[in-house]
Amino acid sequence: MRRIAAWFDTKFYAEVGIPVMRERMLNRLVHKAPPDPATLRQAIKTADQHLDYLAFLLDHRRWLAGNMFSLADIAAAAHLSVIDYLGGIDWRPHEQVKQWYSAIKSRPSFRPLLAERMPGISPPAHYDALDF
Repeated sequence: MRRIAAWFDTKFYAEVGIPVMRERMLNRLVHKAPPDPATLRQAIKTADQHLDYLAFLLDHRRWLAGNMFSLADIAAAAHLSVIDYLGGIDWRPHEQVKQWYSAIKSRPSFRPLLAERMPGISPPAHYDALDF
């Protein structure tokens, strides 16, 4: 569980979180500059690889670290929520991970996170949908 949570907090954040947030949020709101398409393409491609790994984990268990909901699921869902808000995830090829994420989005404790909005940046239409 700690390994998966740390993986999201370090590797996913460095390879996907920082580039997507820099290009879609920081450049837009602070620097008033357009995002770099090459950086975004690479971050989204890398996100796909991470989602493939999540699918592998979910092939063998109900939750990311085993049969019980854990910190690994919370860390992963929190990072994915940010990237999803910024439109950095293509869910179509990741149906299994999408189902897992939908289950977490449906939890009452996660709903306040989905209700938050960033001034100047709107989430994709599916972001609020619990079963998207």
